[in-house]
Amino acid sequence: MGTGELLSRRHRLDTPRPSTPEAVAKTIVDLVGQSLTECPIPDDAPAGMGLPGVIKSGVVMTAANIDKAWVGSSADEIVGQAIGRRVYAINDADAAGLAEVRLGAGRDARGTVLMLTVGTGIGSGLFVDGRLVPDTELGHIELHGRDAELRLSGVARERRRMRWKTWATEFNDYIAHLEAYLWPDLIILGGGVSKVMDRYREFLKSRAPIVPAQYRNTSGIIGAALNAADLQARDALRASEPAQAPEAAPASEPAQANEPAQVS
Repeated sequence: MGTGELLSRRHRLDTPRPSTPEAVAKTIVDLVGQSLTECPIPDDAPAGMGLPGVIKSGVVMTAANIDKAWVGSSADEIVGQAIGRRVYAINDADAAGLAEVRLGAGRDARGTVLMLTVGTGIGSGLFVDGRLVPDTELGHIELHGRDAELRLSGVARERRRMRWKTWATEFNDYIAHLEAYLWPDLIILGGGVSKVMDRYREFLKSRAPIVPAQYRNTSGIIGAALNAADLQARDALRASEPAQAPEAAPASEPAQANEPAQVS
């Protein structure tokens, strides 16, 4: 956990269609089975999970790139029941940022760090002095009348048949919007485009330095595991704290029996 090194190979399965909670949970069961065969872990170890959406206490609030049936569903409970472990879900870009800020490209950075994961969509993770500001979803800010990710995600670049220079030029406009709002001190690029940053690095322009994610596409895996470990420790601490008895209500003044009424 201190190095971010994966203990098994990275296993991949296609996202089911439709990507309903039940279908995704079934696919995760298969993935977990493959990983456990290669690297057994204790039964009481929790599982971390990253999802492309706003996550509040394990409940999915938005679903931009997965089935809308996720909205209002508890990812913690659905996937936890499927794999038989405690699950802690987190926004996938927040997870990637957590790995990079704690162990990777942003480890020694101070101030405001912005993680952008550019692939199927555009995810964002915002950190201020190492503390996560969760669920920013900055891939959905408006850019030229549309969601930014509909114009500039890795999938959008391929759909629009954009050369890297053209894509980078438009991406600079997106970065300029974010810098006007947030004034980050460091921008970390993750997701699929981070693997080929040499193709467009020279065309990027920003006030803050832009660096590739150290862990590339495994950042989300590492960060989800870190988040699960953090939250399991938090829950264990809460469970060990003695319950505090409610404060007793102040006693009322005793009634004086047979006291004659006072008339002025």
